[in-house]
Amino acid sequence: MRLRPLLAGLAVAATTLVATALTLDRVFPPDLSRYHDRSTEVVDANGRLLRAFTTADGKWRLKTSVDDVDPLYLGLLKAYEDRRFDSHWGVDPLATLRAAGQLAERGRIVSGASTLSMQAARLLDPRPRSFTTKAIQSARALQLEWRYSKREVLAIYLTLAPMGGNLEGVRAASLAYFGKEPRQLSAAEAALLVAIPQSPERRRPDRASPVAQKARDRVLERGVEHGVIDAPLFEMARSRPAPDRRLAMPMQAPHLATWLAGQSPGTTVPTTVRYELQQSLAQLVHEERRQLGDGAEIAMVVLDNRTGGVVAWLGGDNFFGRAGQVDLVRARRSPGSALKPLIYAMAFDDRTLHPETLVEDVPVRFRDWLPRNFDRDHQGAVTVRRALQQSLNVPAVLALEKVGPQRFLSTLRTAGAAPGLPPGDNGNTLGVALGSATVSPLEMAGLYSGLANGGSFAPPQVRRDRPKSQPLRLIGPTAAWYVSDVLAEAPLPEGFASLPVALRERRIAFKTGTSAGYRDAWAAGYSANWTVVVWVGHADGTPRPGQLGRLSALPILFKAYGRLPAEDNRAIRPPADAIKVASHRELPPRMRTLAPYSETSGGPRIAYPPADARIELAAREAVPLNAMGGQGRLRWLVDGRPLEGTQWVPANAGTARLAVVDEAGRSTSVTVRIVQRQ
Repeated sequence: MRLRPLLAGLAVAATTLVATALTLDRVFPPDLSRYHDRSTEVVDANGRLLRAFTTADGKWRLKTSVDDVDPLYLGLLKAYEDRRFDSHWGVDPLATLRAAGQLAERGRIVSGASTLSMQAARLLDPRPRSFTTKAIQSARALQLEWRYSKREVLAIYLTLAPMGGNLEGVRAASLAYFGKEPRQLSAAEAALLVAIPQSPERRRPDRASPVAQKARDRVLERGVEHGVIDAPLFEMARSRPAPDRRLAMPMQAPHLATWLAGQSPGTTVPTTVRYELQQSLAQLVHEERRQLGDGAEIAMVVLDNRTGGVVAWLGGDNFFGRAGQVDLVRARRSPGSALKPLIYAMAFDDRTLHPETLVEDVPVRFRDWLPRNFDRDHQGAVTVRRALQQSLNVPAVLALEKVGPQRFLSTLRTAGAAPGLPPGDNGNTLGVALGSATVSPLEMAGLYSGLANGGSFAPPQVRRDRPKSQPLRLIGPTAAWYVSDVLAEAPLPEGFASLPVALRERRIAFKTGTSAGYRDAWAAGYSANWTVVVWVGHADGTPRPGQLGRLSALPILFKAYGRLPAEDNRAIRPPADAIKVASHRELPPRMRTLAPYSETSGGPRIAYPPADARIELAAREAVPLNAMGGQGRLRWLVDGRPLEGTQWVPANAGTARLAVVDEAGRSTSVTVRIVQRQ
């Protein structure tokens, strides 16, 4: 009978103890702020580090999980620091008894009883060493083990372990001392990283390599003693010298990384960049810039047309130089003639122009403006194909007059660009055909990638953790094919009798541009898989007399393609509705010649639907189309495809462009959005 009260008392005591522990756990939760206050990391498409940034307190503190380190390191760490880590509850009773016995026997501390869980608690809340501190750390270790898994507790240690100087954690140390991630550590490297945290300043290999090496060897000896490594591996590891210097942290795509880090400080930002391509093209930009001779910079951006993702971002070569931190990939510059393919694509889409349309390249005055070609000469009657390949200015201005500058700029904005206009320009001037509206290389890449994708446009994607924009069809596949066919046969720059051997089987459509005053030299091109844009110039806009896009930027573009992965190089077959003719005389009358819009005023006007209309429709419901004015029979086009009659039944919800053309070739268009009625 006496046993029952005793058991009851023990039960009450145990319940009280548990309740007290739970209350203390809730009232005093572990402070993980140091663990969460980590370096911002910008990583590539496969999670490889492009660039990291120090924390607010100046530390390199990179998140490190169990999966981030080599299993050999974990084996050596547990053998040296905490052999029973996987079985104890945060405090190792056997190690505690052993340490207490040694202290009692010898009067001094011979070996510690600190577990990895206790060290994790200490790293989360550093305190001066004392028995009180040790008791608090023991309680916190039990608390960590109660709340988190072994892997999570170990991740705290792996992220916060002091590694000398401002290095914290295994990843930061592995990158700084060995130049690699800790997934493939050798035995010698793993042992060194186990040894450093016990005395991080005394064992810094960059300042005391012999001391670090001796400490490393003791870890290796313990590894042999406990069967983590064998004797041959021990001898080989011990023969390796410890590093004696600290390496720079990875520094790929520094402009992009700086921009993204500002958006998401203290996190890991996943990008679409591919490390190997970024590194290879950065080397190319560095080599080419050394040959420029005038200190000009080179910017380059490369897109994967299949995904819309940026795979390489070169905002400049000398990041720490004068004006080196200006991200030239995002800087808006005058594109010169580089936007002309988009103008012609819209005119082709309206079925008012064709690559074989004849245009007179002669002086034409537009109000008080008389555009001239770059060489100030004129070629007379030429086809649109030749006008685009030779980048003739008057035909491009005539094409923009037919398309309409406001409509052209609106299409660029819908495609994801944000063209900048000069002060006082409301977007009605024709100068945009020759570069008066500024765009960035990133925006230019998105526009050319849209042509590569048959007229479907979307802003380039660079962050994998953000929703991807859905492509919008703004130009029909036939018009996009016309442009690609023309640009793929453009003349090569001086010094190129033919493409480099590596590119002869790769079909590249390309266009160059040079801004007024020789401030900006451009080359933009696309193949089946890749879009590349190159810009060359001074960050401050200083002129570079005589430096044309086809001379200074286009050769770099070709060399960039030589470093890109292979692809299906077969020419895309023309769409079924592409018009194939041998001469402009075989074209429909409205498409045979291109004349100034002032000579053919009074074109058609769309009465319904209005521009930017939002139309709700049931399935298979028709939209009535109505136009006024124009000459002769009016023809309707939907996204560049001819429509029979004036009743349009949308196939899908989304954005569509409606255009109407009269027999004289005059046209107008509107963009509408179709919404499925619920």
